[in-house]
Amino acid sequence: MARKLLKGGEYLIVETSCEDVFTPEDFTDEHKQMAETTRQFVENEILPHVEEIDEQKFDIVVEGMKKAGELGLLMMDAPEDYGGLELDKASSMLVGEKISSSGAFSVAFIAHTGIGTLPLIYYGTPAQKEQYLEKLISGEWCSAYCLTEPGSGSDALGAQASAVLSDDGKHYILNGTKQFITNGGFAELFTVFAKIDKVHFTAFLVEKSFEGLVVGVEEKKLGIKGSSTTQIILDNCKVPVENVLGEKGRGHKIAFNVLNIGRFKLGACVTGAAKSALVDGIKYANERKQFNTPIAQFGAISEKIADLTTEIFASESLVYRLAGLLDEKLATVEKGIDNYYEEYLKGIEEYAPECGISKVFCSEVLAKTVDEVLQIYGGYGFVSDYPAERYYRDERINRIYEGTNEINRLLIPGMILRKSMKGELPLQAEAMKAFEALMTPSFEEVDDEILFVREKVLIKNLKTLFLILAGAGVQKYMDKLADEQEILLAAADIAIQIFALESTVLRAEKNFVTSSEHRQELLKSAVKVFAFEATEIAGTAAKKGAFFVEEGDTLTMILSGVRRFAKYDATGLLSAKRLLAKAACDEEKYIF
Repeated sequence: MARKLLKGGEYLIVETSCEDVFTPEDFTDEHKQMAETTRQFVENEILPHVEEIDEQKFDIVVEGMKKAGELGLLMMDAPEDYGGLELDKASSMLVGEKISSSGAFSVAFIAHTGIGTLPLIYYGTPAQKEQYLEKLISGEWCSAYCLTEPGSGSDALGAQASAVLSDDGKHYILNGTKQFITNGGFAELFTVFAKIDKVHFTAFLVEKSFEGLVVGVEEKKLGIKGSSTTQIILDNCKVPVENVLGEKGRGHKIAFNVLNIGRFKLGACVTGAAKSALVDGIKYANERKQFNTPIAQFGAISEKIADLTTEIFASESLVYRLAGLLDEKLATVEKGIDNYYEEYLKGIEEYAPECGISKVFCSEVLAKTVDEVLQIYGGYGFVSDYPAERYYRDERINRIYEGTNEINRLLIPGMILRKSMKGELPLQAEAMKAFEALMTPSFEEVDDEILFVREKVLIKNLKTLFLILAGAGVQKYMDKLADEQEILLAAADIAIQIFALESTVLRAEKNFVTSSEHRQELLKSAVKVFAFEATEIAGTAAKKGAFFVEEGDTLTMILSGVRRFAKYDATGLLSAKRLLAKAACDEEKYIF
């Protein structure tokens, strides 16, 4: 039965059925086989060399990429006409999740299969694909993406790299410096962004062998030490005119659409990394004794394990719900039409807000996970002989690249409000209803016989809070709201928690009946623990947003709404946490 397909951002104003979401429990045998192939590849080919890779022995990385190519792991998104597998987004996200345990190698892999290869797949001409794509999906060549410059990071369109047509009209001459280029030291093909005549922002396919391309020295980094990060210097670099990628002056479409994909794939990758770190933390907590007792049995440690298990469950639920949305939307695009990839990318762009949510929420779950796992290790966590130290260092970059979490937080409500202004989402009408609800006393009875009824009421209430805050912001600032970053950040935190909580509840509800009695108790516990946390975060953001936007009687009214709508009865919270922690420690694994 076909699922009801929501528009991007529409989750904030409609109620979703659990039957309309994709969850990890819906993986097909093909999905599971791809996951197992990836797991074995990481275990057999990469993990034995993790320390050597961290010493920047990039020949091991390059060889690993070739082996990944032989297994088909580099060709999931490539069209079948060019030797690719053209699998769904759930597959590519699942492979990203499983590759994440490979340490810094995963950075090279994700950069290559994502921002390194996708611009060619989506915007390349048939001749360009014939020339380059087989080399990339086989692992013969590695690829890189050159957008950031020393003076332009988040402001990508502020790039200064220039391109001028040669006198004979056969080449563009590129000049400029690109900064923090992943795979820069060993890539053979670069997607480079420059402004033709200092005006028209355009993408170019640039081979390492082209005259005038200079690879800078390796950056000395805090983490992901085994990944290559260099400058790429364009010194009168000669690029054939046929290597312009996409249309002249339309490079921004390539840059931003590919970053949307990078964001949701990163969400899957960091979720996998969080699972790996958690399992190591659990095993250590079971082994390490203090006062003749394994530290896993102390409440201070078991609560950490319960909280991390729950947040990773939410992260996983969110990521694969988004995978399902993307796959169902992309399935509506007719293959074989002339503008197939144009329509395909419109489908991905539809869920740009959710892609941003995936990047922010999941990367911050990983950040908390590695911090708490290091704490579980205690002093040994600070020593490089133990894995917690590497997890901690390697995590930090995830909140910076693919757009900083601050930029993504600004984009999430910004994109949703733009959809409203275009008439794609009836946010204004829904905001008016939310204000009416704010002024109307509620004596709604809750039927506890309905599964997760309290959490569903909470989700509905948090959506009302978002609409109240967004409506108040728009009413006060109108089109100037984009300049009020503090308000947008508060709104984003509410929107993020709503999507994460709703994804968690819908996944638990969908799989509840088919679960064992023990798993049902675990699902209920995970929902309770996460609902409590999400309420605290969203409620604080709403209160802060209210103080930012309003004053006087209106402020008093909105704050009363925050107290009313950001309220959740978490009776049994401690028992729920203890149940989750015991199960995780008994099984020494991520239990979902």
